[in-house]
Amino acid sequence: MTDDRPEADDDGDGLNELFDELEELEDIVDSEAEREQVREAMRAATAAQDHDPAVFGRVIWGFDREDFAEAVLGSLLFGIPMAVEGGTIDAGQHIAQHPLYFLGTLAAAVAMVFGILYVADFQDVRVANRILGIVPRRLAVVTATAFAVSVALLTGWGLVEWSTDPVVVWQSLSTCTVAFVPMAIGAALGDILPGS
Repeated sequence: MTDDRPEADDDGDGLNELFDELEELEDIVDSEAEREQVREAMRAATAAQDHDPAVFGRVIWGFDREDFAEAVLGSLLFGIPMAVEGGTIDAGQHIAQHPLYFLGTLAAAVAMVFGILYVADFQDVRVANRILGIVPRRLAVVTATAFAVSVALLTGWGLVEWSTDPVVVWQSLSTCTVAFVPMAIGAALGDILPGS
């Protein structure tokens, strides 16, 4: 007797295809109630893979407290070495003198986070929610978390100073931006590598 059932994919392609179909369905259903039913099916599919011990090849959808905690931990793991490295202060002073380098540093960090989350294919990261219908919430929260951790860590350890002098504030902001780059990478990896 032959088995006509399709073979199960060991690499998670079945779940990826399911998410592709659910996302297409979400785009074509008529009512908000139907869209919420599709989103609930996506949450159930995400939860169903939790018993799988694999680290890579999982579908990641949504962003919750656990993801936030993972992003904070990843920021700290990559950021603490930056906080104790004197080169961070030197690089911060350099980009403070070159505003285009400052903007380029921020843009490069956000681009790297975007690449880790959505392009590098460590995991199949899906966009569940967008801020203002444009910016993926995961991208915004991961980068904002990394920047906040950068400011908090460098301020708490006395490496930057916030005063009424705009020059000092600008230099502190620039130094935090330099530390933000590896922290953002750490936050992105910390968020997606556990596969939640």
